[in-house]
Amino acid sequence: MIQGSVFAKDKNGNDLVYTVVRGEPAHLLGYDIKTKELILDRALPKADGAWDLAQSSDGTLYAPGANGSLFAHTPGTQEVTDLGVALEGETYLWSLTPGEAGEVFGATYPGCRVFRYHPKDGFSDVGRGALVEKENYVRSLAFYPKTGMLYAGVGSQAHLIEIDPKTGAKTEILPEKFKNYEFVYGLEIVPGKDGNDRLFALITNGSITLVYNLKTRGFEQEIEGMDMRAIAGDQDGKAVYYTSKSTLRSFDPAENETTSQVFGEEVGTANAFKIAEDGQVYFLTSGANLFAFDPSDNSLEKTKLKIPAQPIPIHSLLTAPDGKIWSGGYLAGGNATFDPATATHTFLPGLDQTEAMTVQGDQLFFGVYPKGKFYVFDTKQEWKPKEGNPKFLGQTEGQSRSFAQVSIPERRLMVFGMIPEYGKLGGAMATYDLAKEELKFFDSPVAKQSIASLIYTENYVLGGTTISGGLGKAPETKEAVLFGWDPATGETLFDTVPVPGASALTGMIKGPDGNIWGMGDGTLFIFDPVKRKVLSATKLYDFPAFKSHIWRSAFLVLHPDGNIYGSDWEKLFKLDPNTLELTQLTKDAALLIMGKDGKLYFKRGTELWSYQP
Repeated sequence: MIQGSVFAKDKNGNDLVYTVVRGEPAHLLGYDIKTKELILDRALPKADGAWDLAQSSDGTLYAPGANGSLFAHTPGTQEVTDLGVALEGETYLWSLTPGEAGEVFGATYPGCRVFRYHPKDGFSDVGRGALVEKENYVRSLAFYPKTGMLYAGVGSQAHLIEIDPKTGAKTEILPEKFKNYEFVYGLEIVPGKDGNDRLFALITNGSITLVYNLKTRGFEQEIEGMDMRAIAGDQDGKAVYYTSKSTLRSFDPAENETTSQVFGEEVGTANAFKIAEDGQVYFLTSGANLFAFDPSDNSLEKTKLKIPAQPIPIHSLLTAPDGKIWSGGYLAGGNATFDPATATHTFLPGLDQTEAMTVQGDQLFFGVYPKGKFYVFDTKQEWKPKEGNPKFLGQTEGQSRSFAQVSIPERRLMVFGMIPEYGKLGGAMATYDLAKEELKFFDSPVAKQSIASLIYTENYVLGGTTISGGLGKAPETKEAVLFGWDPATGETLFDTVPVPGASALTGMIKGPDGNIWGMGDGTLFIFDPVKRKVLSATKLYDFPAFKSHIWRSAFLVLHPDGNIYGSDWEKLFKLDPNTLELTQLTKDAALLIMGKDGKLYFKRGTELWSYQP
């Protein structure tokens, strides 16, 4: 998966294109536009990605690391320098934009800040703190040289801020009607005739691009379906190039976008554009295709760049009916299987990031991010996503992720619990009827809380919540709730608090005594599903203080040897169910499932590990 991309020149004037391939670690890649050869492949230490790249006026290429660090590279060399953390406390850098005289500006999370970097001055905080109070993301940036103003897109409640980087003065310019949207996700400035330069701003959710005239200071257009990872305008202001619905398009920015021309074949989504001195238009797509477009005859030339693959973290695990161990990848998506019988791995591309998987019969169900999608895979047939296996089942507006899933074979039903979209609270419930092939959605059983775990017991679904919602939204409740839910009607049957003050209830299993055992922030609770009563709550280990969010935590397995095994907060442990004595087995362990052979499987970053009790 390639992310941040940019066209650049080296000191000799050679045209290059750079991109970042996601991985642990991510790698900065450089290619010669003429020869299409890979000329740079260097790791970005401790960063698993970079969403943007920018070349400053002094020729330095900068990469904002997904670990809060800024990296620098001089095109034409083989060196990448880690410049360190941009601003203390900021763990993620998003967009970059070049300013004047060798400076570069960058956007941060979770403090909603903007930094400036110059080789002589180092880092400074441009906005003097958060651009918008109680928001976490500055997601996009654009610098306008004619006025020296900086434009910043904020989320997860949308804001468009004009900043004077010399004084830190901030002005909101987003129209009121867009204040309830999620993000100003992308910003680009293109030249216009007679000084009517324009700022293009992508607003999510809704995929609307606003066009703001920087001369008249008024919004001129609302464009739907325009890709905004990258656009480019020619210097005479007559054309702006972009992709939409996988096609290359162009229109005069002084005219309505409905007058746009569509060129040639399906190309995908552009990551970066360049308009050469001779008018040739170059662009690199997210599918790693480098295109050259000639406006004189509307011809398109395509070259597939060779991207060195990098390992990505395991994000979900499942034991399939045939004994294979399934995994899903973060953030680039894809799935894979490991066959314990033959020790063979198989990569299965085609789906985005799988949050969780569940089995019913010969079918595997997937909860997929983004946009809370659900898929089903028929294991008796080949994995062919483009041909409908796995098959898309549906999604609902305002919901993002499904970590909590339970299979109910006797009802031929699947039940899913969800985390909402960015900036929202309240996770929905969903059911899928295998006989009717029908997906239904229900409101959150607990107001302003999301669903962290589910189990089926005594003819009802028992759910555990988390106080967290989507990213960028602080919790408004204090403790997680255990609830009973009727999957036939969507009715909440009861609710209770098993662990006072716990932020999330996770890892629920049927314990050796027939009761439900689960975890709440390091405390084991035991619940009688017949009497609907909490029997006990026992602290097992210290749990870190709540930070930005918690969606999942503990994973528990009742093993045939009589012990309970668990993973939580980066450790694998054994729990004696009689004495509740806990023994830590190893550090650096997350997720946990049991294979058909009784082995326990967990992950360490990009690696799948097993433990034989």
